[in-house]
Amino acid sequence: MAIKKKITSSALKALSVSDKRINDTEVSGFHALKFESGKVVYYVYYRLDGKQVNHKLGLASDLSPSQARDLAKVKLGQVAQGSDVQEQRKEARQDNKRKSFLNFDTFLTKKYFPYLESRNPKTSAKIFKHLRSQFSHLLHKDLDQITAWDIEKWKSERVKLGRAASTINYSINTLKGALSRAVDWELIESHNLKAVKVIKADNTRIRYLSSLEEKRLFDEVKYRDQSIREKRESANKHREIRGNVLFSSFDGVRFVDYVEPIIITAINTGLRRGELLSLLWSDIYFEQRYLKVRATNSKSKKSRIVPLNDSALEALRLWRQQNSYHKFVFIAQEDKPLTDIKKPWLKLIEKAGIDNFNFHDLRHHFASKLVMAGVDLNTVRELLGHSDLKMTLRYAHLAPEHKAAAVNLIG
Repeated sequence: MAIKKKITSSALKALSVSDKRINDTEVSGFHALKFESGKVVYYVYYRLDGKQVNHKLGLASDLSPSQARDLAKVKLGQVAQGSDVQEQRKEARQDNKRKSFLNFDTFLTKKYFPYLESRNPKTSAKIFKHLRSQFSHLLHKDLDQITAWDIEKWKSERVKLGRAASTINYSINTLKGALSRAVDWELIESHNLKAVKVIKADNTRIRYLSSLEEKRLFDEVKYRDQSIREKRESANKHREIRGNVLFSSFDGVRFVDYVEPIIITAINTGLRRGELLSLLWSDIYFEQRYLKVRATNSKSKKSRIVPLNDSALEALRLWRQQNSYHKFVFIAQEDKPLTDIKKPWLKLIEKAGIDNFNFHDLRHHFASKLVMAGVDLNTVRELLGHSDLKMTLRYAHLAPEHKAAAVNLIG
């Protein structure tokens, strides 16, 4: 039962858990509560607009009775002037919570990444890692300290390093998206990155392989495969001598890993990298000789059918014999779905002596070969999954030698 007396140090010491509370006789509403844990907490009780409020002042271990009483008087004075001190405390807590997310690194890790995961788990990690790596020099800054000037300097440095305009623009737009989300969440009032202009990219760049380059690429693929086979055979000989368990043999199988079948599929279907990596065996219709790009994996968010020529069909059939137990078509080591091909690809084109050619350019190569073979642009558009013909025109330039042959027809 509550005790009514002046709150003093001796009174608090004598207060038992069963007593629970002392109501101060000097300041109405000021009281101290004792909990089963032994902790004593000061409170002040008041009414505002008919609402009952019990406002926490602090712990008895932090405040003396006289300090807590003075604080109670201050709070009651504010209440008398119409202020809701409890609401002010809530707002202060919310403001402190908001400020805890202001740091760019903390915002990305604890706020933005969980949001990205809830929206699209497939791309969340990629976007998160991209922002942290490209803008690592900003991680220590608060969100409202990241300025257009910071990004203009970063952009200028990337241009000097020879980075592609599209790559720089992607990074800037990704950062803008993150800070705009921070504005939506009221972590910051605004950001001025809208002042950072994107770089005008030359979207007419079309890089495809000449006949000689294509031959060099596949010669290097064959050489790579043979080298891997020889190393595996040599390793097994050594393991056999030592009585160790042998690695699986490549005898009787067409491919040593995913590299050759994914290149053959890419060069004969024009699929985007993400579409290739998302392919399931259930998307391949061998009897009907086509594959289906699901809407969820398509850039246009529309499904499409891509016919399989003999080269692609044979490669996929042989690869399935080695990998039919996994639902994904292209898997890496330890039977995990493939997430990137950059490392082996860069080694291949370097050894093949092919300059300025990205894995995505296999898509350009596919489109260019179709046009050079006389396929109409609308069919090419459908195969590539473009929403309009304008994009197809960008991809479908003819090879110089094909143009020359056409001119010579009237010579």
